[in-house]
Order: sequence, then structure tokens, then C-alpha cells
Amino acid sequence: MFFPYKDDNPRILVPVVNNGIIALNIFVYLYQIILTSSGGDADVRFIYMFGLVPAQFHIISLFTSMFLHGGLAHILGNMWFLWIFGDNIESALGHFRYAVFYILCGLAAGLAQVIINTDSLIPMVGASGAIAGVLGAYLMRYPHAQVHVFVFIFFFFTTIKVPAIIVLGIWFLLQLTNGLGTLSLDSAGGVAWFAHIGGFIAGVGFNYIFQHIKIKEY
Repeated sequence: MFFPYKDDNPRILVPVVNNGIIALNIFVYLYQIILTSSGGDADVRFIYMFGLVPAQFHIISLFTSMFLHGGLAHILGNMWFLWIFGDNIESALGHFRYAVFYILCGLAAGLAQVIINTDSLIPMVGASGAIAGVLGAYLMRYPHAQVHVFVFIFFFFTTIKVPAIIVLGIWFLLQLTNGLGTLSLDSAGGVAWFAHIGGFIAGVGFNYIFQHIKIKEY
């Protein structure tokens, strides 16, 4: 098991959009905590109202679902990955294009999961799909950037530095393997693997497109 904790890829721009996305996700999660602590089922109704339920698909929930999270570990993991890799993609694309890129990847990720689990009544929440798009773009742009990772093997623990192509390549293969493993199941609750897969592929594709779109930012 491994977990990245920083990279050696210097940023060029101050990642105001990336930081803003992180702040927005944290703000929404704090609101979810308030709903949970208030008692009743307000938190559940909030998730069903703004989460993405494939069998009750709505275009607005496709957008809002990427700012909700299912628990503390969920949001911490997502925001940590976005903090490590998002700043460099914002530096590469510019502020405006990065915001558009992030949203497009999140929408593509949600659609991918809906296509796979069309009849599911389980709400899908999380920024994972959009962040997977960031990872896809990072892999394409900085495959040899050095990433520092924690490595856990039973009771053995260490830190190593490896190229991004290995870290993100293994990450994608894990998503793909787990996702394909759910295809034969009647219910695919838990992790929305195909949102991760779809978001990653979208990130690779949109990165290629955005490399050929030049917009001056002031």
C-alpha cells in the first residue's frame, strides 16, 4: 500500500482556483456535519437532493454531487490528492481554463458512473471523479515528476520518491481492476470506480484539447 504526500514539481501560478475548490468542498462538508448533528434525517435528505442518483438522473445533481462527501476520510483523501497535483495543472492551464477543466472532468466522471449503473438508487457523492481528471492530466504533462510516497507493507513503513507515471499508473490500474470487478454484481454500492475511471480518461482527453486552445488571461 502506498500514499503520495508531496511532489517535487514547482508551481508557477498561485493556485487560487484549486485552493478555492478545496475551500468550497470543506465548507459544504462542514454544513453536512451540522445537518448530521442536528438530528433527524436532514443529512440524508440533503445527500439525496444534491447527490447523483443514476436512476433519478438530473443535470443539476451531476454538478452538485462533486462537492459533497460521504465522510471525513473521503474528503481528506480527495482534498489531499487535489492539493498535491491540482496546483501544477492550474499553473499549466491558467486559472480560468483549470476551472473549466475541473468541472468538465467531474461531469464526465458522473456520466460514466450513470452509464454503468443506470438503475442504481444509491446517491453518488464526492470530488473523486473530477480529481481523477486532474491526475490524468498530470500523468500526461509530468510523467517524470518525482512524487514522494508513504509505503506500508504489513508492519514495514518507509518513504520513497518515484516518478508520477508509476504512482498514477498504479492508481489507475487499481481503479480499473476494481471497477471491472463490480460489473458482474447486481449492486455496485460503495466506491464509484467508474467515476474514477471516466474522470481519469476525461482528464487525459481534455488535457490534449486544452493544450491546443489558447486563451489570454488578465
